Amino acid sequence: MPPTPPVKHRTRFFDQRVPSLSAGKYTITTQQSIGGVDTGDALPARVQHFDVHGPRFAIAGDAVHACYPLPGSTGLYSQVLPHATLTAPGVPWLRPLAGQAPSVPWLALLVFRENELPGDPQAIGQVEACMVRELLDGRLDNGQTLPGRGPQIDPAWLFPDEVELVCSTILVPRELFTAIAPLPEEMAALAHVREGGPPDATRGATPPPDEDKLTAVVVANRFPDVAGGMHVAHLVSFDGHEDLLAEGASVPGEGVRLVSLRSWVFESEPDSGIGFGDLVQNLAADPDPLLRLPVNAPANPTPAQREALERIATGATALPQRLASGERTPAFYRGPLTAAPAQALPDPVGGVRRESVDEALVYLEKYGVYDTGYASAFAVGRALALADPEFSTHLLAWRKAARSAARRLLTHPQLSGRAVTADTASLLTRDLARDAFDKLLTGDGDGSRGGGWKLARALAGAGADVAAGRRRAPAPRTSSAGVLSAGSLHTALARAEVREVIAAATATELDPVTAWLDRLALLEMIPFEHMVPDERMLPVESIRFCYVDPSWVRAAIDGALSVGVGHTLDADLNELAHGVRTAPACGVLLHSDLVEGWPDTLYTAFRDNQPVEPVRTAQVGSHVMMLLYPQVIDTFTAAEPPQGIHFGFGDLGTIELRKITGPDIGASMGEFPDPPGDDRFGRFLRPGGRDVLNIAGSGDPLLPALAQAHGVPLSSAQFALQMVKAPQLQTFVRP
Repeated sequence: MPPTPPVKHRTRFFDQRVPSLSAGKYTITTQQSIGGVDTGDALPARVQHFDVHGPRFAIAGDAVHACYPLPGSTGLYSQVLPHATLTAPGVPWLRPLAGQAPSVPWLALLVFRENELPGDPQAIGQVEACMVRELLDGRLDNGQTLPGRGPQIDPAWLFPDEVELVCSTILVPRELFTAIAPLPEEMAALAHVREGGPPDATRGATPPPDEDKLTAVVVANRFPDVAGGMHVAHLVSFDGHEDLLAEGASVPGEGVRLVSLRSWVFESEPDSGIGFGDLVQNLAADPDPLLRLPVNAPANPTPAQREALERIATGATALPQRLASGERTPAFYRGPLTAAPAQALPDPVGGVRRESVDEALVYLEKYGVYDTGYASAFAVGRALALADPEFSTHLLAWRKAARSAARRLLTHPQLSGRAVTADTASLLTRDLARDAFDKLLTGDGDGSRGGGWKLARALAGAGADVAAGRRRAPAPRTSSAGVLSAGSLHTALARAEVREVIAAATATELDPVTAWLDRLALLEMIPFEHMVPDERMLPVESIRFCYVDPSWVRAAIDGALSVGVGHTLDADLNELAHGVRTAPACGVLLHSDLVEGWPDTLYTAFRDNQPVEPVRTAQVGSHVMMLLYPQVIDTFTAAEPPQGIHFGFGDLGTIELRKITGPDIGASMGEFPDPPGDDRFGRFLRPGGRDVLNIAGSGDPLLPALAQAHGVPLSSAQFALQMVKAPQLQTFVRP
């Protein structure tokens, strides 16, 4: 498995941000005295009153930094605990609850489903608004009773401006409140402070917290419904409800009226029980992830059966073949994707290219069957070229330009008989006749003769030369190395430097041809049934590794270039267009719900622990993904799309146990619980079927179980670290 990449960003968790002074009214009394002297009233006590204000019945709009799930979103949330992030890190501990430790926040996040809150049966975020004084009195100004027990707060501890505030409230029935209200120890565990570090953060470093990066996080204790539906999350205040938080507390039959400081709505989709982790683990369990047919081989195969089994093992399949004579015979077909590296084909007789389908047809004389893979590749390439009029037009236009350039190179007086150099291509694109005429006009250029002298001399002798059929030979070269003769074009085009010069001279016409062939080399236009000829090779919920046969790709390119070949020169010129992109070396095919259900999945390939970027990624239909790589990979990973930090358990019913101390803090220690059991984290839920996490209550609570796994009690920051629902990663090792 490839090593963990260097950390680019740091996230740290801190337990609490308990302020030096909580919100409230304060009095400072200063008393002076002189030792041994009775000062009487001469040094009276000085009394100073001051207030520390903070949110209590309402919270500013910018006080909430973020919410998860996102307000108004729809998704599969049944495995995550909703949470709210507050801009000011000390807000949850700004107001201590009577009789509780300072680490217990006065805020909690409660999640409600449809048909639970009497004032909001559709879970769309409806609240009841009233004045704070009405809430504390339990009666509205119009005389109507406000049902539910409100907060029990001594009016002496209220500020004058607070009683006239408008607040939002919800009525929670007694049974529901008893089932979902967190215990004080759970409230402490579900709130922490988070810091996001700089991009160059070092793993394990412990610099002082960056105050500008600190936020407070309040996590809910309840999972959204597995069956899906609308949900509403309320950030509520338990100030004045301290007596109702203990386990087994007597909750009034009329229910509890809570102040809702912030609420948002989201919709959870039904959970089929099959998530990202289930899918990738099932893919990894396949014992033969190569692209080939599953075969039940006989115990003692005959020689013919062994031959067939060997071909099927490389990715071939058996198909009926109709011969040109009309006869039918069995044949093997294998596309460009193979289960084993393909053997290199011998060069065709008389050249390095194939010019017809028959040349690419392989006949297994010993068994009397055909191998039609390369013949099909040639036919597919030809059919694709014929079906694309734009490509055909570009191909014919380039051939015309290349033929002209080749003939000119070998026959023009200023080029024939000269060595091919880097300047030859530029000469091919120039108007050499105009250049020669310019020289006749300019004279020798040394000033000894006037302009036009050469032209006059040439015209004076032109009639006699034409009548006698004389032609001026090109100036001799001092060296004969690399000199072209006006001989066979076929012989000249066999030379690499000649092909390079013609290709450079016709680049404008050649570029669209090679661009189209580049796409063909990447299998862009090849029908999928030619790459995977039998659906049994790529069944539902499977991953398949394969090689790419460069000879198959070459045969397809030969087929495309066979269009419009009129004579041998056209076939020779085709070699110039073969300098295209190299075929990919290997590929990965994925047929899974991952493709549609998790479109942002991160796929990464490695070779010798170094990442390899794909040369092509293509989705075929809604459930098939193909990735092609320039070199053979040895490891492939699929990572769940990151959605930011949130809390919950994985698809396998476990959480990832993480180290809580040391330089490698946060490193994985394996799954918890191990073994996971059949209840998918159900052992840590409160009884009653409401999906409420039992963190510190009676029965089998989660926090003591985690403490036992680590050997020490966990703080709220350490608990948050364990509950982070990190994106899941599955590694596949190429067979």
